Amino acid sequence: MTDKQIQKLGWIASGMSIPMYVSYIAQIINNLQGHKGSWVQPAVATVNCTLWTIYALKSTPKQKAIAAANIPGIFLAAATMITSF
Repeated sequence: MTDKQIQKLGWIASGMSIPMYVSYIAQIINNLQGHKGSWVQPAVATVNCTLWTIYALKSTPKQKAIAAANIPGIFLAAATMITSF
């Protein structure tokens, strides 16, 4: 694969990860309605997404696709974790 194709693949993979994090919205709604889910998985996802984002933004060259894939996960997983209490 060429560098351009690999970069395009990275952005496609990043785009595909966003629905995974958007799926937390249903659990947030359930949590707020009193049907509490576990806080463990979203807590681990928050840490994981934070670490990947730091890695992506500190690497040379910056891995913007990886950062774009994980930034929504930080906020949505954290919201899921917080609302589960």
